[in-house]
Amino acid sequence: MRLVPFCKEADAELIEAAVWYDGQRGGLGKEFLDDAEQTLSLVVSLPRAWPRIRDAPLDLEIRRALLRRFPYAIVYQVQEERIRVLAVAHQKREPNYWLNRVQP
Repeated sequence: MRLVPFCKEADAELIEAAVWYDGQRGGLGKEFLDDAEQTLSLVVSLPRAWPRIRDAPLDLEIRRALLRRFPYAIVYQVQEERIRVLAVAHQKREPNYWLNRVQP
C-alpha cells in the first residue's frame, strides 16, 4: 500500500470542514469524514483513475477526486512511492489556491 501523507494545510481543511458540517447537524461531520475516507481509499487503490488538473505543472502528476456526497475534492500528487494530499478543497473555493503546496 502507498503512503498517504496530508500536507498540514490539507489536514486542517479536512478537520475544519468536518467541524463545520457537525455544527450544521450533529453527526454530519462524521459522515463527511467517512465520505473523505472512502474517496481516499479509492484513490489509493486506483490513483490514476481521476483526471489530472490542467493548471498544474505538466511535469507533476496532480489529480482531483470528488467526494460522492459533499461538494469537496481531494487534490493529490502521485509520486513514486506515495500519494500526497495537497488539499481538501471545497469545489466553490478559489481554484488552484493550493498550488504553493506542490513538491517536485
